[in-house]
Amino acid sequence: MHSVIRLRMSRAHYGGNLVDGAQILELFGDVATELCIRADGDEGLFRAYDSVEFLAPVYAGDFIEARGEIVGWGRTSLKMRFTAHKVIAPLFEVGAGYAPSSAELLREPVLVCKASGTCVVPNEFRRKARPGERIGRPEPCIVTAAIVGAETTREQNPHLPITPAELAEEAARCAQAGASVIHLHVRDDHGGASQERERFRAAIRAIRARTDVIVQVSTGGAVGMSIEERCGGLALHGSDAPEMATLNVGTINFGDDIFVNKRQDTMEVARRIAAAGLQPEVEIYDLGHLDIAAELIEKGFLHLPLHVQFVLGVRGALSASRRNLELLVERLHDLDRPGSRSTWGVAGIGRHQFPLAEAAAELGGNIRVGLEDNIFLEKGVLAQGSAPLVEKAVALAQRTGRTIATVAEARARLLAAATV
Repeated sequence: MHSVIRLRMSRAHYGGNLVDGAQILELFGDVATELCIRADGDEGLFRAYDSVEFLAPVYAGDFIEARGEIVGWGRTSLKMRFTAHKVIAPLFEVGAGYAPSSAELLREPVLVCKASGTCVVPNEFRRKARPGERIGRPEPCIVTAAIVGAETTREQNPHLPITPAELAEEAARCAQAGASVIHLHVRDDHGGASQERERFRAAIRAIRARTDVIVQVSTGGAVGMSIEERCGGLALHGSDAPEMATLNVGTINFGDDIFVNKRQDTMEVARRIAAAGLQPEVEIYDLGHLDIAAELIEKGFLHLPLHVQFVLGVRGALSASRRNLELLVERLHDLDRPGSRSTWGVAGIGRHQFPLAEAAAELGGNIRVGLEDNIFLEKGVLAQGSAPLVEKAVALAQRTGRTIATVAEARARLLAAATV
């Protein structure tokens, strides 16, 4: 959750046209007030700054962009981080032929101040959102464990689970660590990618004998598989059926390969997921994929509220950055209509897994980790399965003040019928 204010500094306080730093803190106060309103529906109180650093001079006539974001969620407190950048400056160059009113749009914004602090909104002042209003604190963080995938090999990480018994053991370990959703691929007897129905059946039965997690099957499969192959997990019924399935909505470069998702194929997979009575998780690898999702909503293949997974850092798709994540979240909520609020998570690929997990926790989203996306617990240290990755993600989320969703809480939120 973030807020941005851009304002021209008009009041010089010191010699040389210098602006008093208190004016920057005034901007931070206004940003903090908006964040309190977005979180709790009340202006709140600025309790204290933890740190303030003035890093560059500000002059009358400079345009300053002040930005704040909530990075920690307490019971009544909101931990915030602030930055102020100079983005436009007057031109004072003597004899350069510029008019006295000339100004320069800076090629690189200049960081002039950064700070952190805490605001408080007493419980008795907090309120619920009015109809159509987008305010409120985040729900408990849902952690998904992608325990096997289609590309990772045992040569890369010997702890990769492959057999139904190994998948069940790892799913149980991940659930114990805090995961409530298992994103599931299956492998053949040689460890190669497979989407065969009976292999899904065996894996799901083994998992459910060990733990009550939500099982979400992949319909992405592996690069090069046909749509018919990729939909093997959707052919299960009754007690063997999963509760969720992924829906890939756009073609992307995937490393040196191409992950093909033609428009009509995407619609067919969406139709099959609906026919099976499963909740789709829409996989978003690029900004344009949300436009595809919008078309699927318009044509009735998807219904609001959506649950999406932003997969960032795949070579050939959208890069993994907090800025990109914030843009995707903003665009996702543009798709919502009154009465719907879509949910989202993020899967950072490779070294981006934990920075994006932390960003998701701060921004009010959900987290996906696991050996499918990243094989290292830290630089140079192989993760001994997905469970240690879940443990680390849970700790990151809890440090921001987020609680971790139980399986029951995740089920209630993710499997609620979409109707809009």
